[in-house]
Amino acid sequence: MRSLDIGKVVAAVRDVVGQEGVVALHEPQFSGNEKSYLTDCIESTFVSTVGVYVSKFEMMLQQVTGSKHAIACVNGTAALQVALQIAGVRSSDEVIMPALTFVATANSASFIGAVPHFVDSERKTLGIGSKALSERLAAIGERANGSVRNRETGARIAAIIPMHTFGHPVDVEGIESVAADWRIPVVEDATEALGSLYHNRHVGTFGLLSALSFNGNKIITTGGGGAILTDDDELAARAKHLTTTAKAPHRWAFIHDEVGYNFRLPNINAALGCAQLEQLDRFIEQKRRLAERYRRAFETVAGVAVFVEQAGARSNYWLNTLIVEDPERRDELLAALNNDGLMARPVWTLMHRLPMYHDCPRGPLDVAEDLERRIVNLPSSAKFA
Repeated sequence: MRSLDIGKVVAAVRDVVGQEGVVALHEPQFSGNEKSYLTDCIESTFVSTVGVYVSKFEMMLQQVTGSKHAIACVNGTAALQVALQIAGVRSSDEVIMPALTFVATANSASFIGAVPHFVDSERKTLGIGSKALSERLAAIGERANGSVRNRETGARIAAIIPMHTFGHPVDVEGIESVAADWRIPVVEDATEALGSLYHNRHVGTFGLLSALSFNGNKIITTGGGGAILTDDDELAARAKHLTTTAKAPHRWAFIHDEVGYNFRLPNINAALGCAQLEQLDRFIEQKRRLAERYRRAFETVAGVAVFVEQAGARSNYWLNTLIVEDPERRDELLAALNNDGLMARPVWTLMHRLPMYHDCPRGPLDVAEDLERRIVNLPSSAKFA
């Protein structure tokens, strides 16, 4: 193990960002038609869930991702919640997901009464490992009456959620192979991965459905927002119905045929999103250029390694990531970076360590627990490229 020189790490990050003072972890960039579209939206008076920008934003997402359908929602968590629901997940079902993820992944299952079931990650992608997934299902999975049950809990395993961590595509082929063998639907959490590709295909288009996020810190933002992607016509129609209060079409009557959600993205947010999507290619180019600058800057810095995309993947590099060789010094490094005004962050607390998910079923989590102790995310705004 090479000795970590924290001073060199701080200097390297400061040199890459090229900015004095406090530097945010990630901030949006507004340099296109944002003001023009927002003004147009306000002048039209259609600022809520009805307006031309919502449909335009959805069509643009379809073009960018290659998905047949995009349904805009208020945020990524809502998108993932509804995606799970229309994929067939019900109360008391189990949903397999990584322990190394943002809490929204687990919350989206909990909101419909399902139980998160945590599986280990792999070092090369930071996402669910196909080997860990296969081994966990072999250990606890039981095929019965066309479904899979956890023989330890008796609950149906209703879906698998791979999450593309920091924009890096997971081992899609491996996960799809395991899921197909067990006949469990895949719902992708692509909330951090807009613009990321796996073998030249946009992530979020491999599963039955997927969710995107456009929070203020994402690669493009609508302020707050998300979307459901799917190629299935019926699921798309159902997603649109559920996210618009399950209101039956009528010229004036208020008829709702099931419990739905007021999850439609407002027009004013979509207007911002349209302007942002017009700049997505440039944002990704900047982000990838920034990632390369970090890679070069740390080539000769001992004690840390820059996480890079794997063969066959093109990451949007939403967040740039260092892996610290000595986990005992990770917090020391975080303190030094933040003391210098560089807003570095650790990875999220693993889901099974949170009080509400402590007792959820889980397999061995050796890799995730090790990564949790080593990851440092660096300032990653596109403007630093």
